[in-house]
Amino acid sequence: MATLGVLVAACLVGLVSSHDTRGVIEVPLNYNGAKRSNCPAALHVDDQPADRQDTSLRLRQLRSEMVRVAAIQGPPLDGYIVTSDDDHQTKGSIKRVEMGSVESETVDPRDMRREFLTGFYGSAGEVVVTVDKAALWTDGRYYIQADQQLDCKWMLMKSGHENVPSITEWLKYEFRHQKGVRIGADPTLVPAFVWSAWEQELANSTVRLVAVHNNLVDLIWQVDRPNYNPHGAYPLKEEYAGRPWQEKIKRIRMEMELVSADALVVTALDEIAWLLNIRGYDLPNTPVLRAYAIVTHGSVHLYAPRHKVLRPVDVHLKMDSCFHADCVKWHNYTAFWDDLRTTSQAWSTVWLPSSCGHVQGASQAIFTSILPERRLAKASPVIALRAEKNEVEIVGMRRAHVRDAVAMCDFLAYMEEQIYLGSEGWDELQVARVANEFRLEQDLNRGIAFPTIAGYGAHAALPHYEPKNTTSVPIGSASTLVVDSGGQYLDGTTDVTRTLHFGKPTREEKEAYTRVLIGSIQLASLIFPSNLRTDQLDTLARGPLWSVGLDYLHGTGHGIGHFLSVHEPPISVSYLGERSVSSGCSAVRMKPGYFFSNEPGYYKESEYGVRLENVLEVVQADNSQRGGQKFLKFRDATLVPYEPKLIDVNMLSPAHRRWLNTYNQRIREEVGAELKKQLRMKGFFWMMEKTRSIPEWGTIDKDAFLGFSHSNASTFGDFHALIVIAILFHAYTST
Repeated sequence: MATLGVLVAACLVGLVSSHDTRGVIEVPLNYNGAKRSNCPAALHVDDQPADRQDTSLRLRQLRSEMVRVAAIQGPPLDGYIVTSDDDHQTKGSIKRVEMGSVESETVDPRDMRREFLTGFYGSAGEVVVTVDKAALWTDGRYYIQADQQLDCKWMLMKSGHENVPSITEWLKYEFRHQKGVRIGADPTLVPAFVWSAWEQELANSTVRLVAVHNNLVDLIWQVDRPNYNPHGAYPLKEEYAGRPWQEKIKRIRMEMELVSADALVVTALDEIAWLLNIRGYDLPNTPVLRAYAIVTHGSVHLYAPRHKVLRPVDVHLKMDSCFHADCVKWHNYTAFWDDLRTTSQAWSTVWLPSSCGHVQGASQAIFTSILPERRLAKASPVIALRAEKNEVEIVGMRRAHVRDAVAMCDFLAYMEEQIYLGSEGWDELQVARVANEFRLEQDLNRGIAFPTIAGYGAHAALPHYEPKNTTSVPIGSASTLVVDSGGQYLDGTTDVTRTLHFGKPTREEKEAYTRVLIGSIQLASLIFPSNLRTDQLDTLARGPLWSVGLDYLHGTGHGIGHFLSVHEPPISVSYLGERSVSSGCSAVRMKPGYFFSNEPGYYKESEYGVRLENVLEVVQADNSQRGGQKFLKFRDATLVPYEPKLIDVNMLSPAHRRWLNTYNQRIREEVGAELKKQLRMKGFFWMMEKTRSIPEWGTIDKDAFLGFSHSNASTFGDFHALIVIAILFHAYTST
């Protein structure tokens, strides 16, 4: 009995200690990382994942630099942090914005330091390397991918799980018995708000954050490191931009006057491109120029490599003999740092961009170049001005999406026919290649907006899987294929996802697809007051999944740029709304002219995935003024058919069916006209088959809804194509 009493007492003590002062249970943190598959490597020599790299040599080299005084320019380091950023706080290697992460676009291959060190190519990840450990933090999108790509020397920290420590928590625990711990990081590659947060969290510990200006990864990455591309920038004509750059500068100066700022430092590449109406080739798939800009009330300064500022840009920006406020002065890219430190002495207040949505703001190095009393940390004024598209940009976005839909319909028709005919070579890589080729055939196309995601079966359950030679699998008929792609056009940027199936879907797959579709419809069909915040929209898309205990680990939407970033702040549709507030950018309210994505999904690990994505435009509601309140609604810019065989029509309400019929009618009218204009009859008949109208009431015969089999449809389409060609030939010969 005495022993039992001791055990009971011990349990009670344990229960009390597991609660905080408010009675909330504290989950013990796991400082050792998640369980790794196929590890340790010595016991799984023959079954290592195909895309797992051995990073032993790179880790040894980095650790050697951590203790080399000439590299550190100070005492040895106990650890080193590597982020996914470049000098302009561009972050990532694949597109998309997700819950709990901040990310922009693809960094240049030369700047993929984290990828080089770890072998992990997901878009989100931070690394800490100590003398005997290496750990990577990433979020729910990349748990599986990181586990496959990281070798067994790495600890995988699954951010978002409640028992996973943050970087600073892990550092404090790891060095809890040591004093004078020095953890290094490159301040040009860490956003100022992140650096500040790390310092605050480490303030009461023995760990000190140290700025190391020689990037240690650069020191060891000497072989096969890519060079920056040599291509120059070019002006974007006003017929596409809709507004001269001088007018944009004027608006910026008005914003500066409101906050009494003498100068604005612009560091984000897409902001500079938008502000000056120039485009370039300095990020993969995002048409920007690698540069910095400083705007004052009497001058505009552009810091860029001279070989990238060609004569047309000189003329466009009026650089010749520039001595007034409405021209741009060129400076060498590397002169930015010295000029910032010296010129800022004449300014009382310098506006430094803080984080906002997908934008991370200026780096720690830029913040420390300005005296603290002169800093104004505030979200860039470019963000709000750029998000609200002007009339020319709106028309351009609409036209770009119609041409993009033509490319997608023609591509999907071709792929479906080839797969049903049993053509060889159709694997995930082939899907991505052919989708890209069809886009390149469209007028005003300037490439893809991000690396095409094409995942079949188990890969479809990885939200951001990008096929490679070592991972690409053939497209079969037993599971779903998720294709997420987009195009860059002179008049707009597109982003569309469709889920396909080339066999007979299971009941579970159809239910998942239909729930995702219903969520997409519920968001797209909303009429709402203009004071509704974007983070409040998320529940509409998730509701059909939540009702049966399902969810997805990514956000529902992000802003879309105009021939720029496929992610554009400040719009973020995610119910984790506190993120945008804590990052210094208040929750956004919708305005006419905003474009953003609507992309719910569902992913069953190792089996299949579903995602449907449309770009929506915010417009005035039909009766916009109701009781003194202004109401808005959405207009689908994306016009690509859904897959009828994956829709359980009897799960759709009359309102859902009505929306789907209206959407399909728009596709037939708008995209159908362009398909016929371009004589893409295969795509036209495929589109007509996929957009059949359905009764709004009652149980529906699914066979009637699906219509012809593929073989019949192909024959039917070819026959009608011959008729159309004959009519056109007759009309031509009779004139």
